[in-house]
Amino acid sequence: MIENIVAFLNELVWSKPLVYGLLFTGIFFSLMMRFFQVRHFKEMIRLMFQGEKSPSGISSFQAIAMSLAGRVGTGNIVGVSTAIFIGGPGAVFWMWMSAFLGASSAFIESTLGQIFKREVNGEYRGGPAYYIEYGIGGKLGKIYGLAFAIVTIISAGLLLPGVQANAIASSMNNAFNIPNWVVAVIVVIILALIIFGGLRSTANVATAVVPFMAVIYILMAIIIIVINIQAVPALLAEIFKSAFGLQSAFGGIVGAMIEIGVKRGLFSNEAGQGTGPHPASAAEVSHPAKQGLVQSFSVYVDTLFVCTATALIILLSGTYNVTDGQNNANGTPHLIKNGGVFAENADGSKDYSGTAMYVQAGIDKAFHGSSYHFDTHFSGIGSYFVAIALFFFAFTTIIAYYYIAETNVAYITRKQNNHTTNIAFILIRLGIIIATLYGGIKTADVAWALGDLGAGLMAWLNIIAIWILHKPAIEALKDYEVQKSRLGSGYHALYKPDAKKLPNAIFWLKTYPERLKKVSK
Repeated sequence: MIENIVAFLNELVWSKPLVYGLLFTGIFFSLMMRFFQVRHFKEMIRLMFQGEKSPSGISSFQAIAMSLAGRVGTGNIVGVSTAIFIGGPGAVFWMWMSAFLGASSAFIESTLGQIFKREVNGEYRGGPAYYIEYGIGGKLGKIYGLAFAIVTIISAGLLLPGVQANAIASSMNNAFNIPNWVVAVIVVIILALIIFGGLRSTANVATAVVPFMAVIYILMAIIIIVINIQAVPALLAEIFKSAFGLQSAFGGIVGAMIEIGVKRGLFSNEAGQGTGPHPASAAEVSHPAKQGLVQSFSVYVDTLFVCTATALIILLSGTYNVTDGQNNANGTPHLIKNGGVFAENADGSKDYSGTAMYVQAGIDKAFHGSSYHFDTHFSGIGSYFVAIALFFFAFTTIIAYYYIAETNVAYITRKQNNHTTNIAFILIRLGIIIATLYGGIKTADVAWALGDLGAGLMAWLNIIAIWILHKPAIEALKDYEVQKSRLGSGYHALYKPDAKKLPNAIFWLKTYPERLKKVSK
């Protein structure tokens, strides 16, 4: 009964209007900002390593690390696997497109997060709930902001962590034969030690783990690609041919390919979903556009680098056949694994971890693997490496989910006393620990559906908000470009909003004189 209700709601939420709406939003914002993602690519990298931070805020690098902690997770393995198995090689191209265009949505939402952020109990807080309330204003803004905060707390705090925990437990069980419950207990103990340490503890862990693991993962993929370099040109050609239906095997599923590619790309990089603005708002920067540019780059890292590494490994393995050679009644190819990709264990449980996609060339009789997979080139360590990589990716994603949930709890309780806020923090910490433990022990298909539902609801609420509020973010980019052009190299752009247009950008209006003095010195 519950599964049917959730499935029905997911069909409504993740319908074509959302998938194509997110894609169209990226196109619109890219045109409005004259494809800034190309013009300012070098600037994104430069700003990422700037060392601005304060007792209340974190550095841009810490903010992007926290964002990547949320973005780089099971979606980079399971999501990519699903996209390719259901949509074929061409789905990879549409994932690339979603990242390129989604970078503009990431800029808008993260810049808005900076513009309307607040300092709460000595820490910077911001995100969609804040810019919805203070940007839209009035009673509507408050109700809308509260709705987003509640949906986000439920989604990030209770629904999504179990998905990541289940992937960790399944992959560790497959690779090292460790019982799921043992892995789950270890994960929640480490998680508790980190999240009870506060914002800085969370940022420090993300900064240390995410860049290191992502680089190692990409390097491993590069090694495999170099070993099989002779196959790469044909593989890339296959991606492009498949993307536009030029291959007979995929000619009839171009629409489905676009949808699954865009959907899984957006699910992975979360551009427009409303998660990125939370850590982006915590960054200490002199101009909101700076963090917007940095957050845009995080979309590239997630999809163009990490997801592409996964995709190339799968495509080189030859395990991406999505048809059994038979056609449906309408003449389109029959999809083998329509609705999800998993390996079925001996006890009948389903492993969604994605490990099997790399190290088991024959998940079932439908998939015929070749010699290209992790274990072939690394003498049996492939399953161990993928399990460890997935552990770090998924674990840091759980940490990011906690931070997002905590930020929205702080939003709801910001007018209460500290005692009430602290109790709320403890409750959400206990909630995410229980959700993580449950997800690690149980294999519940409905958990994945609930996670999709929560993420989809967040995306709907946020995408409408950034359409309403995008102008201040675009004006901030123009202001930054003007200052950059005027001041030249070594510039230090300062943001001063128009008090008449943005009376609720209180942080920037109040701190501008102080920031100006620092630059003058």
